[in-house]
Amino acid sequence: MSYLLDTTFLVRLANTSDPLHGVAVAALSELCQRDELLFIAPQNLIEFWSVGTRPLSANGGLGLSADDAISVVDIYAAEFLVAPETPDVYTALRKLLGSVPVLGKQVHDARLAAVCHVQGIQNLVTFNVRHFKRFEHIPPGLRVVDPQQFAKA
Repeated sequence: MSYLLDTTFLVRLANTSDPLHGVAVAALSELCQRDELLFIAPQNLIEFWSVGTRPLSANGGLGLSADDAISVVDIYAAEFLVAPETPDVYTALRKLLGSVPVLGKQVHDARLAAVCHVQGIQNLVTFNVRHFKRFEHIPPGLRVVDPQQFAKA
């Protein structure tokens, strides 16, 4: 099966002081043991950069230097499959936006769901399950997975 790793997952994976870091590591370990296809989207790397380089005290920022952030981004881009964001993503996004109410920055979640739809990625791993649940029923479908499910597997 294929899984897209949401930015919330990637941030916690990189942040060893986050209370959910161990859950992210355990989930990644389980997915790797199962030999699942693990994807990220370019958007995830952009979002990671934004969170990673924010000061520690600002909206969950990690306080990374630009050099440290690029190192993490490069590791993620090398370790995971990068799902291409083709022009079809906009068409899929437009369909999602017409199917469920999406306001403000929630559009970023819809865009990741659109990437999954276009690239045939069946699952999305996120700590923000609530943000993505509304996209599960829209064809071709998407299974939203809380990383804590794998930690218990």
